[in-house]
Amino acid sequence: MDRDRVTIQEAARQLGISEGAVRKRVTRGTLEHDKEGGGRVYVYLDTEGRRGVDDVQDGGVVHESGALISRLEGEVEFLRDQVRRQQEIIAQQAVTMRQLSAPSEPPEEAETVQEGEEPPESTEGSQAGTQRPWWRRMFGN
Repeated sequence: MDRDRVTIQEAARQLGISEGAVRKRVTRGTLEHDKEGGGRVYVYLDTEGRRGVDDVQDGGVVHESGALISRLEGEVEFLRDQVRRQQEIIAQQAVTMRQLSAPSEPPEEAETVQEGEEPPESTEGSQAGTQRPWWRRMFGN
């Protein structure tokens, strides 16, 4: 089998990948390479098909990517459904909170006190002149 000794730049061009991808393959040991005394790295590529990595390994990645994409699309759809459900729940809770916060009865009009008269005593004790919060009206505290 004939092999060409090429630079990283040339290997990237021949393989149709980036120089960074060639460097990673050199680091991982999936491309045969050597280093000159000056630090320049050369990669050995087969002249047949111009491939320096195992075709089975790359083919498996391509074959499995379809199944992986399918699975991920299913996961994305599931998560979208979850988000929709949570948004509906939040909207329902907001409506409920508005209903609970709204006064259930119109506020009592303040009684005017004539001069010389004492104001009527409140049955609410310390909250005279103010409206009770909704939770106290509902739960009787």
